[in-house]
Amino acid sequence: MKAVERLAFFLRAALTLALMTVGALALLLAALLTAFRFPRFYRETIVAALGDWTLALWKVRFVVHQDRPFPEAQTIYISNHTSTIDMFVLVALRLPNARFFLSGFLRKLLPLGLIGYLIGIFWTVPQSFPEKRTEIFKRAARTLRRTGESVYLSPEGERVTTGEVGHFNKGAFHLATDLKVPIVPFFIAVPRKADPGKGLNARAGTVHVYVKPAIDTSAWKLEDLTANKERIRAMFTGWNKEHRS
Repeated sequence: MKAVERLAFFLRAALTLALMTVGALALLLAALLTAFRFPRFYRETIVAALGDWTLALWKVRFVVHQDRPFPEAQTIYISNHTSTIDMFVLVALRLPNARFFLSGFLRKLLPLGLIGYLIGIFWTVPQSFPEKRTEIFKRAARTLRRTGESVYLSPEGERVTTGEVGHFNKGAFHLATDLKVPIVPFFIAVPRKADPGKGLNARAGTVHVYVKPAIDTSAWKLEDLTANKERIRAMFTGWNKEHRS
């Protein structure tokens, strides 16, 4: 990285941290003034705006390709996960009344931890803690059944930077089987020149989000969990091949 590029990166990184900090404090103030009663408002206004501003700071645009609006009814959203950019695109999408699953590691970053607490993030643990993960997903299912909220999570569970679709975990499909609500998948295509992978140094470019038709899960059974998981992973593999070609 050249000296000028390095300086630009550090300036943008510092501004991003400042933006997240100010945003977290603004969100806390809004939550206090509204007695913590409107998490959907917090997610779809303040946090979504943080996503927009952060992407603009790094000169990243995104275009959504869809033939109908995101549903207002309870839905499970899933996507591939290839880049750090994804997180900011996801909140900027303003998925209706949707909560998110995120790695519990991000709670250690104080602004993100505060934002996550205020908007109701479901914090996950690594696959090496299966019992804890099971309890997290059971608790999430109980919460979502009670609130009727939608939720987003990536079946890959982590950023996959190989250019291929990674292994799919079962959590999203357990939730769908339990709640009997549709899955809406979307494929996120980050241009190679803009993609920081697991890093932070995003470059200018346009991300394309391809929203696919909803998948009915009303007849799903637990004994078909693995088959359903692999069937949907095959869909993502096909979309990935189409995009790469």
